Order: sequence, then structure tokens, then C-alpha cells
Amino acid sequence: MLRNAETPSEFLNMLDDDWRRDILKEIRALIKSKAPQLAERIHYKMLGYGIDDAYAFHLNAQRAYVSLYVGNVSKVDPNGELLDGLNVGKGCIRFSKTTKIKDTRIDEFIARAFAMWQAGEDVDC
Repeated sequence: MLRNAETPSEFLNMLDDDWRRDILKEIRALIKSKAPQLAERIHYKMLGYGIDDAYAFHLNAQRAYVSLYVGNVSKVDPNGELLDGLNVGKGCIRFSKTTKIKDTRIDEFIARAFAMWQAGEDVDC
């Protein structure tokens, strides 16, 4: 769902007041707690988290899920242990209406992805 927000606050205000907003805000809070050095900006019409022009994460609400874009998921979690039970693509993790964030290990995944990204390891697609 493309939005024409210019700031993260505008982006959040444009979200429908439903489960997608709730899940997005939960994941957003995890990113901010696990990677506080990253600036939150609008990038590619979604929330982007990075330093200067380099981005570690993107976050967006779609019609049927919330997406966390992270580069190449298998480079961060090669065995899939941290993302077990989640809907995972090559470069994104999708959270549906029934996903309970507290029952996942996405916080550990975000911390690992950020540590690898910050160390200059290749996590890109």
C-alpha cells in the first residue's frame, strides 16, 4: 500500500486503525530498541531504518500482512531457527493478522541482522 507520507509520523497517521497498525508498531518498537542508532525516515514510500543513505530495515503495511524487509533473510538466519513459523520470502518477513509478535523470535532476528549490518557483513539480496 503506497503512501505519500513525508515523515514517519505522517506515515503512521495514514495507516488504518486495525491489526496492521498494531503489528507494525510492535515491530517498529523492536527495531528502535534493538537498533537505536538507526534513523527512522521515509524511504521507498515506507518506513526505512538506516544511517545516511544505507538502510538496514524497511517496514510497511500491505493489504494482507505487514512486511519487514531485511535484505537476504537466509544470510542472517541460515537455519531458519529465528523465523520458524513465520511467512518468509527471500528478503522479507510477512506478519499476518494472526501473528503474535511476542510468540516469535523476531527480536533476536532484528538484533542479529543489525549486528551483521553494522559490522559490514553482507546481508543484501
